[in-house]
Amino acid sequence: MSEEPVAPRGRPTLRDVALLAGVSTKTASRVVTGEGGVTAAKVTAVQDAVAKLGYRPNFTASSLRRANGRTAAIAAVLEDVSNPFSSALHRALEDVARDRDVMIFAGSVDEDPARERALIHAFTTRQADALVVVPASDNQRYLAGEVNAGTPVVFVDRPPVGIDVDAVLVDNHAGAAQAVHHLVTHGHRDIAYLGDLLAIATARQRFQGYKEALSDHGIRPLAEHIVHDLHAEVDAEAAARRMLTAEAPPTALFTAQNLVTIGTLRALRSLGLHERVALVGFDDFPLADLLQPPVTVVAQDPSEMGRLAASLIFRRLDGETWPPTTHHVPTRLIARGSGELPGPHAHPEAAQ
Repeated sequence: MSEEPVAPRGRPTLRDVALLAGVSTKTASRVVTGEGGVTAAKVTAVQDAVAKLGYRPNFTASSLRRANGRTAAIAAVLEDVSNPFSSALHRALEDVARDRDVMIFAGSVDEDPARERALIHAFTTRQADALVVVPASDNQRYLAGEVNAGTPVVFVDRPPVGIDVDAVLVDNHAGAAQAVHHLVTHGHRDIAYLGDLLAIATARQRFQGYKEALSDHGIRPLAEHIVHDLHAEVDAEAAARRMLTAEAPPTALFTAQNLVTIGTLRALRSLGLHERVALVGFDDFPLADLLQPPVTVVAQDPSEMGRLAASLIFRRLDGETWPPTTHHVPTRLIARGSGELPGPHAHPEAAQ
């Protein structure tokens, strides 16, 4: 259970550091900026005060700051800005922020918790007004100082752990279950799962939805039809190829992430199975509707997620307050063709 958030206290200032250290603001400034001409004792006193208060110098030129002290910049810490999901999310944030004359600075965490913390430290050191975070770490308690200081923080796609902040999520469990029910409806019982890193909360939720949907139909999947920790196209392609050329291949595939879907499609096409083995992917991707057959997907709406996250950020910056809240954006199944390829148990009308 997460701890109750502490009421915002505001960021410590250089004047606070000087008062605590017992020196002038000018002396404190010299120590913080690395200038000389300060005695060792005063340097130590200022450094101790900086550590105790959690003070961070503002590296943004004062001429670029607004009169209210904001930098007119929001930091977006995304999974991978080259991924279609992340890029659509980033663009939606940017579109909303542009109407407010606010910049969006973005970075990719690449599922690396250390990189996540380094990016957030870099952005907050430069006094970003707010944070939009798609986390890679399993606990974000380290952000408590920012939250307590009044920095608006919104998590997107993955829920926060260790802190209470706003979040914009989708129902991954229900979306995955819908994909499986769809494949069963079209005559499939041997439905394989190819998933992202199990360390990711959304991947675990999608796998749970897959398992429970199969159980609803009295289906127990073969162990060899379940593969986790596929985070790159090449890994997904290799896993799908092994599965499809095995002694008992599946008749349908559920791929739980867009890059996994793309890798799996490469395997299907290279084996000449793309019009025989059914496929439903989680996450849409560019040109999915132009392939043959077009790819059936459970689509998230990263643009709506980005717009909602930006709206929450700006409402907080405008002074509105409310208890941290989780908002859900629905998924939708887009039937295009690949998920409707009939399986061996299909009713005659399902194949038409």
